[in-house]
Amino acid sequence: MTDPLYVGGEGDMRPKRGKDGGMVEEGALLWEPTPDVVRAARITRYMERLGRTGDYEDVWKWSVESPADFWTSIWDYFGVVGTRGDGPVIQGTMPHAEWFAGSALNYAENALRGHPGRAAVIFRSESGSRWQYSLGELREEVARVRAGLARLGVGRGDRVAAYVPNVPEALIAFLATASLGAVWSSCSPDFGAPSVTDRFAQIEPKVLVAVDGYRYGGKAYDRSEVVREIAGRLPTLQATVWIPVLREGAPDDASDSAPDTALSWDDLRAESAPLEFERVPFGHPLWVLYSSGTTGLPKPIVHGHGGIVLEHLKSLSFHQDLGEGDVFFWYTTTGWMMWNYLIGGLLVGSTILLYDGSAAHPDTGALWRLAAEEGVTYFGTGAPYIMASMKAGVKPEGLDRLRGIGSTGSPLPPEGFAWVYSDVKPDVQLGSFSGGTDVCTGFVGAVPLLPIRAGVIPCRCLGASVESFDPAGASIVGEVGELVVTRPMPSMPVMFWNDPSGDRYRESYFADYPGVWRHGDWIKILPDGGCVIYGRSDSTLNRGGVRMGTSEFYRVVERFEEIADSLVIDTGQLGREGRLLLFVTLAQGASLSGELTSRLRTVLRTELSPRHVPDEIHVVPGIPRTLSGKKLEVPVRKILLGTPIEKAANLDAMANPEVLTHFAPQQ
Repeated sequence: MTDPLYVGGEGDMRPKRGKDGGMVEEGALLWEPTPDVVRAARITRYMERLGRTGDYEDVWKWSVESPADFWTSIWDYFGVVGTRGDGPVIQGTMPHAEWFAGSALNYAENALRGHPGRAAVIFRSESGSRWQYSLGELREEVARVRAGLARLGVGRGDRVAAYVPNVPEALIAFLATASLGAVWSSCSPDFGAPSVTDRFAQIEPKVLVAVDGYRYGGKAYDRSEVVREIAGRLPTLQATVWIPVLREGAPDDASDSAPDTALSWDDLRAESAPLEFERVPFGHPLWVLYSSGTTGLPKPIVHGHGGIVLEHLKSLSFHQDLGEGDVFFWYTTTGWMMWNYLIGGLLVGSTILLYDGSAAHPDTGALWRLAAEEGVTYFGTGAPYIMASMKAGVKPEGLDRLRGIGSTGSPLPPEGFAWVYSDVKPDVQLGSFSGGTDVCTGFVGAVPLLPIRAGVIPCRCLGASVESFDPAGASIVGEVGELVVTRPMPSMPVMFWNDPSGDRYRESYFADYPGVWRHGDWIKILPDGGCVIYGRSDSTLNRGGVRMGTSEFYRVVERFEEIADSLVIDTGQLGREGRLLLFVTLAQGASLSGELTSRLRTVLRTELSPRHVPDEIHVVPGIPRTLSGKKLEVPVRKILLGTPIEKAANLDAMANPEVLTHFAPQQ
């Protein structure tokens, strides 16, 4: 199955900028906020409340230099529901900083406040289904499912695991779980059984919420046997709740495909009950997210109620500029952190739009039409979808209410920025964000006060003390270095599950620079505070001492009309220079002719350097990607150096594991 977060275009694959020339200049000005935009921005009102009328960079510096004052202001400004307590706002340092000692709150209580009549959730599926919930209706559903979970014995600290697509039942079950002080964890149903159990077995869930299958790209995928296999590998399960997505409307909601002991969704929500909330300490586990797990057992990353509430209030309000009256959409599955970020729209009073299905069904323009039909004001997606839309020649229409576009998952090249302003909407604010599952937010992103320049992320986000370090640990500006965070953020993991000593957590982020979070990305911080991300620092191209992020390479290669996707690998190791290998997936009807190869080499030599001309170019049927759309550079490099495929990558964590055989050295 094609990865739901990465789609290729169809038809005319030509990029907007021509064949292999005319690159958009990095830093070219594309949009500037008007005085009206600045006045209306939610961050402007916040700054006025603080009595800070300086520019954004001044406020950012204050937010990272005075974290106790900044995060207290976020709690107070948004009127967080809960008791703040009289303990210190922050005590200790990374990796063991503790926030708001003595406080008590609940994520669901904060997400479900507001006028019961306002629109809270819209759901659309590729098969044409549409449901809508007012806040009052959502609260009623959450109360029913909360009561059902309580009858199953779920209480504070218990884990509820979910194998579900992006449907309303997933949101309702999560909010019900959170309201009890229990811990949520979800995987998308396109994950295979071993990949799911690698994740869920670590957290020992009491209840599994699962679907009989899902629909994607016009096809139905039955997952009944997979659910049975998953349930059989989770010895702590006391109940399985069955949601009949494929057999919706059948007389028996549990359906014949359900495990014998399964409880139907309708039975779970059968009894009405008052909606109550278990207030928990600031760092009490809210959910468990997972690293990709492509090269080892996925890391179970635990975030707390308080850290996520404060971070998402700040980020969604001030960086996405979202609030009441907005319709917020991000194309995601429940297996990607962007689902958790999307549902955070409830915290700021926005209507969230859930979509279940393929971004490219029946064609690449599907999501843009969805946004027009539902009056989306903020449209979020992965960078590959923007590039696929550009290559397919999509020209979105009817986006009258659209104010913002978000891009994440991988660096968006300058050509993608330019296409948005030339073909989507000239007055929209495009925000390229970079962060991660580790903090469930962005470290760097956009803000309505700053201009948008091609290929440049406008700022470091409020409260995120981001710097670029050289190998010696010195902060650098205007040069590419390691992305680090030098002061704690409240949405950093409260722990990894089953890591009582904290060793695995420390080794993941703090091994290279003690007391400083190393994220694993290359970043250049510009003198004005803007940023450019160059890809993962563990997949750097180091040729003759010249380091380069892979995103720069892909930007050149993938604007060729003949090339649909690409992967570049440097096989050098331990100071020895290896070979530079380029793998390409060709557009329909294209071939790797001598003429195309010559043009590729010439352009790479001219626009990158002679050292970055590949030694070999190979055609492959697909580029290996994770289920969340990231290119698998490190596992492929291991395979090329002789590691067996099954040891180099977790095949169940991949969208297209079958393509890996094309990268194995020939015997």
